[in-house]
Amino acid sequence: MPQTLRIKGQSKSLEERLLGRVTFIPVHRNEQQDCFFALRDSTERVPDLRNYAGVLIEHGAEDRLPANLDCPVISGYDDLGFISQDTVVAVNPGSGATHLLYRPESLHNVIFTTVRCNSNCLMCSQPPVLSADEGIVDEHLRLIDLIKEPPEAMGITGGEPTLLKDGLIRILARLKERFPDTPVQMLTNGRLFAYEDFVKALGEVRHPDFILDVPLYADVASIHDYIVQAEGAFDETIQGLYHAAKHGLNIEIRVVLHRQTLPRLLNLMEYIYRNLTFVSHVALMGLENMGYVKKNWDLLWIDPFEYSGILEKAVKYLFYRGIPVSIYNLQLCLMPKSIWCFMRRSISDYKNIYIEPCNGCGVRKYCAGLFLSSKTRHSSHFGSMEINAEVESKIFKGKGE
Repeated sequence: MPQTLRIKGQSKSLEERLLGRVTFIPVHRNEQQDCFFALRDSTERVPDLRNYAGVLIEHGAEDRLPANLDCPVISGYDDLGFISQDTVVAVNPGSGATHLLYRPESLHNVIFTTVRCNSNCLMCSQPPVLSADEGIVDEHLRLIDLIKEPPEAMGITGGEPTLLKDGLIRILARLKERFPDTPVQMLTNGRLFAYEDFVKALGEVRHPDFILDVPLYADVASIHDYIVQAEGAFDETIQGLYHAAKHGLNIEIRVVLHRQTLPRLLNLMEYIYRNLTFVSHVALMGLENMGYVKKNWDLLWIDPFEYSGILEKAVKYLFYRGIPVSIYNLQLCLMPKSIWCFMRRSISDYKNIYIEPCNGCGVRKYCAGLFLSSKTRHSSHFGSMEINAEVESKIFKGKGE
């Protein structure tokens, strides 16, 4: 089931946006200023709450709140049961809107750096918004400091993270300082890497496990620039990729599959093989029905079943030439078995679903499923699959749940 990342509340005595780590149990006094105590109707013992950053009150537990408490109180939550211990949240003043910024149980945590972007892609699932971003870097640093245990993985995304410039370098350095063994992936269009001083400074952070996920949509500038709606973007991205490689940064190329990218997909695979031999991985990605995709549907949509043959050729082209390649966000039943071993369960847990034809499917535990946004708008070729144990072992080799 998809997870909730934003819930409504009502704040009292909260003057500015506040971040804190959620606890359902009393913590040491030294930690209390960093924590929101979550007060549920089922809470066995209400501790002294005076030194906590704030109190989150579930509906039905209001009468358990001590009188004359002067720390911020956020109420109006129907149920806090879906929030886990050590989740990091941000609460807005006035409305009490509560955002889940980090969930310790998830493999898909990200730092959402900014809503701004210097591109305007036709299929952007998170359309850019003008924003001053005042104080945003300090908030991201605070989030990192509030994470209690090292995450299994972290993402950096946006908007376009590189627009934070020196702030991005500070964020990456703090992640390295606090969690040196945690892999970090950053989704970026790479255009600002055309300025070598910037990418050099990013490389000098020397994060031990950091990878750039850079979209490239065609082997010719006119098509790429049209898709990202920014003249000169192709040249900037290619220059940026060379600068990033020069300064020791690990690079993944990402290609979103749709009506504008598919006609030259094989040409792009050859371009990558001949010109970007330094990339460590190529991801070929299904379309997410969010943001601009909704209004550009007819311009973008092709049923994945219909382009499965082209995708198979693209995957094999890279694989036979020694370039690691994966397929993200697509379903096993739509693709030939010859490329199932390249398909990944890539959709973030908070927006991942399976639909009725998936029930009883023999390979469901290996399949990416769908985006929540595709529940009613998806391929017409879905169907349950059967697979015997011998074939299952040969194809998936322990990649299931």
